[in-house]
Amino acid sequence: MTANPLLRAGRNEEHRRESEPTATATLEVVIPVYNEEDDLEQCVRRLHEHLDANVPFRAQITIADNASTDGTLAVAHFLAGDIDGVRVHHLNDRGRGRALKAVWSASEADVVAYMDVDLSTDLNALMPLIAPLVSGHSDLAIGSRLNRSSRVVRGAKREMISRSYNLILRTSLRARFSDAQCGFKAIRTDVARELLPLVQDTGWFFDTELLVIAERVGLRIHEVPVDWVDDPDSSVDIVDTAIKDLQGCWRVGRALASGALPIAELRTSLGREPLVPGVPRGMVGQLVRFAIIGVSSTAAYTLLYLVLHPSIGAQAANFCGLLITAVFNTAANRAFTFGIRGSKSAGKHQIQGLIVFAFALLMTSGALALLHAWAPGASRHLELAVLVVANLVATVCRFVALRWVFRTREGAVQ
Repeated sequence: MTANPLLRAGRNEEHRRESEPTATATLEVVIPVYNEEDDLEQCVRRLHEHLDANVPFRAQITIADNASTDGTLAVAHFLAGDIDGVRVHHLNDRGRGRALKAVWSASEADVVAYMDVDLSTDLNALMPLIAPLVSGHSDLAIGSRLNRSSRVVRGAKREMISRSYNLILRTSLRARFSDAQCGFKAIRTDVARELLPLVQDTGWFFDTELLVIAERVGLRIHEVPVDWVDDPDSSVDIVDTAIKDLQGCWRVGRALASGALPIAELRTSLGREPLVPGVPRGMVGQLVRFAIIGVSSTAAYTLLYLVLHPSIGAQAANFCGLLITAVFNTAANRAFTFGIRGSKSAGKHQIQGLIVFAFALLMTSGALALLHAWAPGASRHLELAVLVVANLVATVCRFVALRWVFRTREGAVQ
């Protein structure tokens, strides 16, 4: 991108001469509408002027008509014929999410975005929204009305509802983004094609579901503080929308807990793990999570060994401690290190985990036997020190083995 006004003017002129803007667009802005015949023309003309004056690459506007029953579709077709770079996509069924999913999935632009027809969000936030996506720095971008530097004008009722909803998301779905429902978002098209098939909602919860999945996958979400003025004539049914949003939270939470969403596979192919030269993609995050679980397992094993040793002896205490912690270690690594949820193949994974346990038992029992042969009167604490060292060696082998046990359907874990 460049700020040179002569080059930008040349690009805008080329854009105006282009007969098929879809094939060459870098940015596609979607405006989903339902019965908006009064506001649509003013919105599109204002947005088109802003794109021509402030966006230094090709952009187009798509009006996504959600089965309007008034003259909205006629106005949309008039604008498409009157303004270069405007097209219409008509749907026979209602739903903002349905419209966005249909247009974004078919888009040939590099970045797709959407905004509400009332243009409550100041358009000066558009370039900050899409620039990190065009550069490749981020995967999604959202406008946030709850950022401290945002300037927002709206009633106390809507403010309370918005903040309450985001609090629910943080507590129930562990969401870290600040504003799920601001009608001002963008996403890289290649990322959208991967995520959209997993998004089930076709209405107002669409945004939230998309963001939650993206965050769990490990994508980078860029937040832009916005200047936002509430539209007092908005036709959104707040109560009905809130109920459907809560139902959506329950559905997505259950899908995440049961493993119905292929988060592990997407994290491997799309997620942004720390990049270390020579280390396969995804392994750094796995190592960190594996180490945390390993420290916890070692602490539990140590406690069990010290408690059981006086009554059953060193070898038996080692066996029991390893067996008990191995079951929990396998389950924890399955869910948190490798992101595999649900009951499918859980029994098989535990059996494979016990095979790994057998190797650890062989290592530790052998080390313990060697210690007793070399120093028959070794203290309990010396025994424990030798076992911990043997366990550390076995742990390296366990990590490699568990990466094979929990390999994804696409192949080995990367």
